[in-house]
Amino acid sequence: MYKKILYITIILISLYNIKLSNNIKIITNNKVINRLIIEKININERLYDINSKENTIEKHISYLKGTIMPDKENSIVILAAHSGTGKIAYFQELDKLQEDDIVILIYNNKKYKYIVKDIWEQKKNGYININKEKEKQLVLTTCSPNKNNYQLIVNCIEKESI
Repeated sequence: MYKKILYITIILISLYNIKLSNNIKIITNNKVINRLIIEKININERLYDINSKENTIEKHISYLKGTIMPDKENSIVILAAHSGTGKIAYFQELDKLQEDDIVILIYNNKKYKYIVKDIWEQKKNGYININKEKEKQLVLTTCSPNKNNYQLIVNCIEKESI
């Protein structure tokens, strides 16, 4: 009798662990993997995996197509968010950044420190024209606060990774 109870207990624990690991897998599909920190304009926001349904500017700061993550050689991380007003207007003060300001990206528990290299506006046409730097790069974009049908682009290059 004792052996039967032990076997049933082991089976139940195994089934529970399988169910638990499936739940963990579901959670990791929307797992927060990094943060964007820009102290100058009070941004300290979670970023979601590029393939997550949470990676959308309708909810959060989001990665754009063409992003190459910072742990890859020749990386270029492209992030977009709304400006203006409202709770999802994460980049409402992006235009306050200036050359040499610091932008931090935390990715997979590693901190990447970037400096703003240049800032410009370009007409919206569904694309962003960016020159690829020799250094690892971070590009932030949102609607222009000054001109209709223009977008603001902040180009940053990696200063160091910690």
